[in-house]
Amino acid sequence: MDFVDRTLKCVDCGSDFVFTAGEQLFFHDKQFKNDPKRCKNCKAKRASGPGAVRSETRTVCSECGMETTVPFKPTQGRPVLCRQCFQQKRAAPQAS
Repeated sequence: MDFVDRTLKCVDCGSDFVFTAGEQLFFHDKQFKNDPKRCKNCKAKRASGPGAVRSETRTVCSECGMETTVPFKPTQGRPVLCRQCFQQKRAAPQAS
């Protein structure tokens, strides 16, 4: 599949921006269904705006028992892993 640079219009500021062939390939590989709606500046503003603040929650890892912080509020009854245990679990082959 060949991708060609396309010009899109930002829904926030109305300016034109280029959706490059490389970005389209990335979207295709990730199986994203929709084109981007915002230019890079508006996307960055939106990501750093109010409500975009990531809060860290202190908790204990369910695997190793080490105290850690996670970027979400843990749900009761669901395991929470520290970064190291999460990476190990992610790298381990999945049993079917």
